[in-house]
Amino acid sequence: MRIVKSIRTLLFAVVVLAMSAASFAQVGIGISVNFGPPALPVYEQPPCPAEGYIWTPGYWAYGPDGYYWVPGTWVLAPQPGFLWTPGWWGWGGSAFIFHVGYWGPQIGFYGGINYGYGYFGNGYEGGRWDNGRFFYNRSVNNINVTNIHNVYNTTVINNTTVNRVSYNGGNGGITARPTSEQEAIEREKHVPPVAAQTQHEEAARNDPQQRATVNQGRPPVAATARPAEFKGAGAVPAKEAGAPYHPPAGAQHGNEQAGRPENNVPRPGNNEAAGRPENNVPRPGGNEAAAHPENNNVPRPPAPTHAKDIQPHERPPPNTGNPKTDQKYQQQQDKLYAKQEQQHQKLQQQQEQEHQKAAQQQANEARNQQMEQKHAQQTQHMEAQHTQQQQHLQQRQQPPQQHSEPKPAKLVRSQTERLKAINKGCGRAGCDLSRAARPRFI
Repeated sequence: MRIVKSIRTLLFAVVVLAMSAASFAQVGIGISVNFGPPALPVYEQPPCPAEGYIWTPGYWAYGPDGYYWVPGTWVLAPQPGFLWTPGWWGWGGSAFIFHVGYWGPQIGFYGGINYGYGYFGNGYEGGRWDNGRFFYNRSVNNINVTNIHNVYNTTVINNTTVNRVSYNGGNGGITARPTSEQEAIEREKHVPPVAAQTQHEEAARNDPQQRATVNQGRPPVAATARPAEFKGAGAVPAKEAGAPYHPPAGAQHGNEQAGRPENNVPRPGNNEAAGRPENNVPRPGGNEAAAHPENNNVPRPPAPTHAKDIQPHERPPPNTGNPKTDQKYQQQQDKLYAKQEQQHQKLQQQQEQEHQKAAQQQANEARNQQMEQKHAQQTQHMEAQHTQQQQHLQQRQQPPQQHSEPKPAKLVRSQTERLKAINKGCGRAGCDLSRAARPRFI
């Protein structure tokens, strides 16, 4: 037992070390990557669709296939008086961290990034609220005065050096720092991106043409009139890339392995399998990968670090050939999946609450990192437990094995033939076997 316990402790330590190195997969306030995003592309702002919409500038987000462009778009404010503070990338000392944008009564710090159209690195010059109505500054916004009448013209003197740099700090980044007032705004209660913005970003992530490795920093859809509308007259392409795109080594053809923090975990001898404890399970016949070379080039999805990152499991229907049995097994599966989904939702809600609390308390990087490590452990433990439960259920639901194996059948025949021979011989010899002397069937 002590040996087994020691092995378990060792494996757990290996996993914790791996996760601590990969803890930058997603830090409390957002995603983080070990190399900066491309430059901001050059594009025109589409006309404001209607009164009450506020411009939210485009930005580079990061996903499984590397950086992708989320187009700038007009979004309805969640409530009168609220303004949008854009998200921004900033160097955190060991990685570029994405600070998620938010809604609030005041504009906070957004890295000093010059996103244009009123967001020139500090505050917002694109409009203001007045008695529950939003008034647009036509000098920096594309407003159709035929449809929108609450406008004004104020020339904005932009003292910010015009460049297309999309991140703060690090090598070549913006050097702006938040003021004490902006730090106070950061600590206030905020409203996260609304559902339309989340859907907008999801649409960009699912479009391969928006990836930097495909469009070379010049996305085909740089801005939209409304969220998630990537086609039609309201979809505006980029005029040009903000700067030549130079992805890091290994990030060509949509394969930004160099930018995936989970792939930067140190591995002894540069052997990927050595860094994955689950790959060290003994396999019959030695190395299974060697017997299946086609599996060596199959990319493995990154391990989920949050409950919200978990993808739905496959639910193969039972197929035993017996409708009643299949129905019974299906009910067992539904019961298990319902229980697991409840656990999943509970953990996701708990982690999101902890994220919000950390953001409100302005937790430092060390505390955020500890929280993310805990979340990764919770998520991966639950995922492993659910997978094991599903495997056990599937094993119990395997069709029953047939009992007509050749060997037992042959044994029964030999016993029967032997009994007949004994009885036949005893009949000839005039003997009489007692019941206790006769061979018994087992």
